[in-house]
Amino acid sequence: METDARLHGVNSSDAISAVGSGLERAMDAALRLGLPVFALANIALGVETLVGAHFSVGSGRYVVIPILPFLPPIPWLAYVFGVIWVACSAGLLFRGSMRTAAMALGSLLFVSTLVLEVPRYATELGNMGSRTGVFEPLAMATLAWLLPGPGTIPGWLVRLSRYLLMLALVVFGVDHFLGLAFIASLLPNWIPWHLFWVAFFGAGFIAAGLSIGFDFLERWGATGLGLMFAIWVFTLHLPRVLGLYGIPGAPHSPAEWSSLFIAVALWGGPWVLARQGRSDLVAGE
Repeated sequence: METDARLHGVNSSDAISAVGSGLERAMDAALRLGLPVFALANIALGVETLVGAHFSVGSGRYVVIPILPFLPPIPWLAYVFGVIWVACSAGLLFRGSMRTAAMALGSLLFVSTLVLEVPRYATELGNMGSRTGVFEPLAMATLAWLLPGPGTIPGWLVRLSRYLLMLALVVFGVDHFLGLAFIASLLPNWIPWHLFWVAFFGAGFIAAGLSIGFDFLERWGATGLGLMFAIWVFTLHLPRVLGLYGIPGAPHSPAEWSSLFIAVALWGGPWVLARQGRSDLVAGE
């Protein structure tokens, strides 16, 4: 009887260990998608910038190109910006150019945010849309800087990126509560409890920001953050641009496509951070 019990205990432990190992492998496989997802989303944004510049030139008039960051209505500037954006984003996919591409992409987004978005927001501090226009490219810039990992970039840049990313995420979270009713009205009817989910994800933003900023359970905070955006990609943004929610003009709106690609980037980037946390954990075991 004692032998059977011991064997039963061993078998149970082995089974639990096997399940745990399987979940770890599945999680690691999912997190591996982070870098290509982030890179491809940024390539798409660069291509969209080039397409926007082409149509503004082809129409024979200057128009505001509604693509992040909101460039001035100067087509040649959009061409230059788009080419650099695509080149840097493609460089993320190759080991030899990854660090240089990440530094360049982060710097491009950071400088354009300071030059183009911050002055605009300074004139309308209470506008949540303008605030989002500042902190979305800022979050993407910091994620790009963090991609190569803490051992390959200066420590001060790691700390600065973490704190700026934390600030952006906390702002997103607070805005979810400030704009509770408005954001809830954007959810499709098939999703129940609109106010609850807006508040839930607002709290999730704040928790993830504090987790990443203070390096506390960062792996889980970054995983959850990426998962939030992945959920929004497939339940909100992708159906909108495919015309499934019947929103007039959505499939042809550059702003809708930009929102989709930004959400995809903010899904992939945090998963890269989460996988870095997993690598540190494995190395310490």
